[in-house]
Amino acid sequence: MRWIGIDYGAKTAGTTCVAWEENNELHVVVSEKGEDTDAWLEAIIKIYKPDFICIDAPLSLPGGFYNKSDNFFYRKCDQELQAMSPMFLGGLTARAMRLAYIWKLNGISVYEVYPKGLVYKAYEDLIFCYKMKDQIPEFLFRLKKKLKINIPDNIHTWHQVDAILAWISGWRISKGKSIIFGQLEEGTIHV
Repeated sequence: MRWIGIDYGAKTAGTTCVAWEENNELHVVVSEKGEDTDAWLEAIIKIYKPDFICIDAPLSLPGGFYNKSDNFFYRKCDQELQAMSPMFLGGLTARAMRLAYIWKLNGISVYEVYPKGLVYKAYEDLIFCYKMKDQIPEFLFRLKKKLKINIPDNIHTWHQVDAILAWISGWRISKGKSIIFGQLEEGTIHV
């Protein structure tokens, strides 16, 4: 089974990262500043042909838009994980939903993941150094020991780390170990 983890960012910011495993080694690539991230991702998916994708981006709107609740700002999964509102993320949410729609039409399952939620709900002992300035080496050292995975040495940004964490959420999904937050009829996040 093959999957990728995506830390999804602004369309041309050059911060979107993709992680995947090949020959027991994790690989991470970063989009180029100024390039169309969505086209770049579509090309990667066509080449890599994953069975499923784990993306750190909202893939649904709050239940108020579906007459499922009176909340138009947060989904239940956002509230449970203290995640940002899909409405605050606006265009990024719309772009992610469009990509997920295209990938699903092509037979690829897509899961919404939340790297911060993974750290806070499954790897609490790593919270102290998560997203802390200059703590990427310490965080990765501890993550490698915990999971016994080969992580490349050229990881320099938290966007790259979050892509790895998105991939780890995919590993947890593949093993039936993920924790699911939210409601199916509104949207879920896997960590």
